Amino acid sequence: MNWKKKIISITTLASFTTLTIHIINKLIYFSATMDNLLSNTSGSYYNWKFGKIYYKKTGSGHPLLLLHDLDTYSSGHEWNKVLNELSKTNTVYRVDLLGCGRSDKPNITYTNYLYVQLINDFIKQVIGEETDILATGESGAFAIAACHYNNSAIRKLILINPPDIEKLAKIPDKRSKLFINLLQLPVIGTFIYNLLTGLTNTDKLFHEHYFYNSDFIDHDLISTYYETAHMDVGSKYLLASIRGHYTTLNLKHCLKSITNSIYFIIGSKKENIEENVAIYHTIMPSIEIEKIDEARQLPQLEKPYEFMDKVKIFLEDEF
Repeated sequence: MNWKKKIISITTLASFTTLTIHIINKLIYFSATMDNLLSNTSGSYYNWKFGKIYYKKTGSGHPLLLLHDLDTYSSGHEWNKVLNELSKTNTVYRVDLLGCGRSDKPNITYTNYLYVQLINDFIKQVIGEETDILATGESGAFAIAACHYNNSAIRKLILINPPDIEKLAKIPDKRSKLFINLLQLPVIGTFIYNLLTGLTNTDKLFHEHYFYNSDFIDHDLISTYYETAHMDVGSKYLLASIRGHYTTLNLKHCLKSITNSIYFIIGSKKENIEENVAIYHTIMPSIEIEKIDEARQLPQLEKPYEFMDKVKIFLEDEF
């Protein structure tokens, strides 16, 4: 009888613990999104085959597609400080990538080719003509690959702090697959995701990775990114794919094959950025590079005026 009592006790404790964690998860999502910081902007939805893609179209002129960095924190909000200026001279399409922001977050494996398809399909079915692309971080890799598969749809690429080309060559392994399986668990996986994307970690991300000057970081910006990471429990599936190296791709063969004009805007304080862009330049010597001093990963938010000066250099025939 003792072993039966132990089993009942363990089962009861496990059920109570699971219920408690579930309630904690619900409270985290509720508190993170109660201000509705992303819901106060109008926009449209593109009904793509893998889910609805939120986008906002503004301005007039040659089309310009804005692609934010790839992270569960990220969304089209990344462009808020430069959107009005860009819209004065271009028809700007600002999207939330699948798994991010106001777009759908299906329970799928997010791969590099998925985003390459999304870019080309969006250009073909929504924009409808040749476009320029302005992309941050890992999304720059998808833009390059999109050129490789369909260079007639894209004219110029302006990439902000392009991803480390050597790290992009990583592929899924046993360790990364184990993390994916853990994160995809219904309650425990969600709890782990919430720990990894907590408010403290969001704040740390801005101070150590996104911005160089902490004086430019405001509370609303951190709150918006924190909210974005918790708008839907489906966000964890994107994080699982990113950490599992399913969104990476080998760019070297793509760079060798395309003839599109490519420009880089880099933050001078971005870790290892000089060494990284040197590798790109070795593969494709025609790449032009402009640097923004005292900035890191998101110069469009940290130093928007300097950022626009650099963008105008690369789009000068359109201004």
